[in-house]
Amino acid sequence: MTLSLYVDTARWRTHQQSVLAEFPGLVPVAKGNGYGFRNERLAQEAVLLGSPMLAVGTAREAAETAAVFPGDLLVLTPFRPGEEGFAMPAGRVVRTVAHADALTALPPGTRVVVECMTGMRRHGIAPEDLSRLALDRVQLEGFALHLPLDRPDGTDPVDEVAGWVDAIAAAGLPTRFVYLSHLGAADSARLAERYPATVFRSRIGTRLWLGDHEAIQSRATVLDVNAVAKGDRFGYRQNRAPSDGHLLVATGGTAHGVGLEAPKHVQGMVPRAKGLARAGLATVNRTLSPYVWGGKQLWFAEPPHMQVSLLFLPSESKPPAIGDELTLHVRHTTTHFDRVVDR
Repeated sequence: MTLSLYVDTARWRTHQQSVLAEFPGLVPVAKGNGYGFRNERLAQEAVLLGSPMLAVGTAREAAETAAVFPGDLLVLTPFRPGEEGFAMPAGRVVRTVAHADALTALPPGTRVVVECMTGMRRHGIAPEDLSRLALDRVQLEGFALHLPLDRPDGTDPVDEVAGWVDAIAAAGLPTRFVYLSHLGAADSARLAERYPATVFRSRIGTRLWLGDHEAIQSRATVLDVNAVAKGDRFGYRQNRAPSDGHLLVATGGTAHGVGLEAPKHVQGMVPRAKGLARAGLATVNRTLSPYVWGGKQLWFAEPPHMQVSLLFLPSESKPPAIGDELTLHVRHTTTHFDRVVDR
């Protein structure tokens, strides 16, 4: 019995095609846990999309997906001199470079995309470094811009991209291909009108694979259902049951990423108030789980175990049977499912 990701495959692929129509020539992204699907599966989907290139997060991921995806593999993490080497297909791998010294450390003839420093301030070369890049010993495939998601200062992302295209051209470098992350279709169209000789290729992961929420559903299997009376002790910490009810043992634990949460960017008074309320409840060992039964979100009875979670169901709710499935609302980029089921 497993933690499952169910996929309405026809609807999921229809959504992929709709994104492809918005962003012609997009580069699918498969990295990390494969957005819950695993990278090998996403590589297969990229083949079905007819994409000549797949973007992966690391060199290790390029090596792992090379047998599944026959096209070019763009490694998004910048190359660092002295990094661990992996057996990757010759001629099919494109390395990202964000520092000038990396160019001289790469083997001659390596295909590269040069990452430019944007408002993200994460990594990339500065405009004044463009003319000093040692590009004669590598095969330049283009430049890349990883843009911020939000712009609270009101700046225009098109202007930021345009500034870089102009700077690249002024340095005497080719502007034939520019790879973009986090730019909308309308803004991409504006750029295409402004620079008709430049091909802008969007690298898209989350929106491509997870954009249609109704096409995918996470479910956990109920492994055991145990009746408890108010005050009964249970679990590792032998806490007492807050009332009569049932303890549900369901698949999904810390090994799956259940109960583990990445920090969130919170804006506005209402979300902050909710966050404070959750924190207050957590101090008295009251934490809502991502599991849902009968339309109601369940409470963790105690922190998730490694492969299962213990949930409390009050007596007024009819309990599920062993083998039933609970709906699960989790972040797909941090969850490792036991299986993906096509329907």
